[in-house]
Amino acid sequence: MRLIPALLLAAALPAATFVALDLAVPRAAAAEAADTAQALYEQHCQSCHGVNRLGGAGPALLPESLGRIKPTEAHKVIRDGRPASQMAAFSSVLDETQIASLVTYLYQPPATPPSWSDADIRASHRMLADLAKLPTTPQHGADPLNLFVVVEAGDHHVTILDGDRFEPLTRFQSHFALHGGPKFSPDGRFVYFASRDGWISKYDLHNLTKIAEVRAGLNTRNLAVSNDGRWVLVGNYLPGNLVLLDARDLSLVKHIPAVAEDGTPSRVSAVYTAPPRNSFVVALKDVKEAWELSYAGEPTFEPRRIKAKDFLDDFSFTPDYSHLLATSRQAHGGQVIELDSGRVVTDIPLPGMPHLGSGIYWKRDGKWVFATPNISKGLISVLDLETWKLIKEIPTQGPGFFMRSQQNSPYAWTDVFFGPNNDVVHLIDKQRLEVAHTLRPMPGKIAAHVEFTNDGRYALLSVWDKDGALIVYDANTLEEIKRLPMNKPSGKYNVGNKIEFAEGTSH
Repeated sequence: MRLIPALLLAAALPAATFVALDLAVPRAAAAEAADTAQALYEQHCQSCHGVNRLGGAGPALLPESLGRIKPTEAHKVIRDGRPASQMAAFSSVLDETQIASLVTYLYQPPATPPSWSDADIRASHRMLADLAKLPTTPQHGADPLNLFVVVEAGDHHVTILDGDRFEPLTRFQSHFALHGGPKFSPDGRFVYFASRDGWISKYDLHNLTKIAEVRAGLNTRNLAVSNDGRWVLVGNYLPGNLVLLDARDLSLVKHIPAVAEDGTPSRVSAVYTAPPRNSFVVALKDVKEAWELSYAGEPTFEPRRIKAKDFLDDFSFTPDYSHLLATSRQAHGGQVIELDSGRVVTDIPLPGMPHLGSGIYWKRDGKWVFATPNISKGLISVLDLETWKLIKEIPTQGPGFFMRSQQNSPYAWTDVFFGPNNDVVHLIDKQRLEVAHTLRPMPGKIAAHVEFTNDGRYALLSVWDKDGALIVYDANTLEEIKRLPMNKPSGKYNVGNKIEFAEGTSH
């Protein structure tokens, strides 16, 4: 057969055919690049990160799991490896073009939608220590209620810190990207971690050892522990469901699909425990419902559906756990939901995007007030919890993310995480409702997330940087007491404050 030169063929064909041929070239090239990237993944990554990128010894490499990591950072990790982990450097094996194609592939949804069944959960479960053989009293000599659990996000480690001497007791590797804050058993002995790619771990703070772990999902939002210490409830983005675990050994009890009354599936925005109510409260991200699941007596964990006027991204409780203050896109602020009646009491019209899940409350002139940072505007909004009215807007140097205080502290500490001045932290006078002090602990490095010792005497501040630090301040004089070098200490959690659900800390 005689070959026809390409230009003559193009001239002889109809215009529509020419366009189709023209588009077929980049499409074919894209398909070839995807095939090449998948082959690279199967050759170099699959043994650790699993078939279909669902995870194995290494974390899942799905778009949902990589949400906090920019592609440029992923490129660097593949090229240079990750210190203090099993992630090797591939710069001697892959060139820059191959790494770039691999990164593009990882941020694309897989051809087959991922799934995670009860059988998968059970198969992932493993016991790491025999709890019956471990001492039931602390073996480290530190005050068990004044320990801090410090999450170092830079290299995926956890440090257990003595909150009296501010000395590490131990440091161990965690699963990839711990998320949502660790939660504690009611007596403070055990801490439960959730990683972004679904791994739930139980750690014994008395014996400084891991007890059990299980993979409850592929992309996890957070977890909560019941006030009686019997149950762990995990909220997942992928698959969209709740997973109930036995708190003793993390064995699977049941999964509860996050499906609205009309059958619409959803992701889970947040899961918290409400101790006075003996229940879990759940916000659903994609449907206008909140759920309450009782764990009193012999529970069935059938959700009580509370209809909301809007989608709820996150929420806080009032001090008596009678109401939810929930972030609402439609209200441009939030809604107040009375839990007993399930009734929306009022909207809270606030500017920007308030981060109600990170809000805190305290007493001012004998009355409860609630303050929330704002992730799109440089201000703190303060509400009266009796009237739900806005008392004051306190200007800050930029949008913020975390806000913390303690019953014995005169100040509420707040960052300006999302602004150009994110190396400062403001201390707000809780009675005068104005910025009293501004600290800049490490110029040019993000300062965020404060937690107090159990007595409120000291405040621990994180500097979010690979060469960051945990800085200990006298909470009243603001004198710097100690500086501990750490690798991006994203959060730290005091055992006593958490199990007491102390005023001014996150729940």
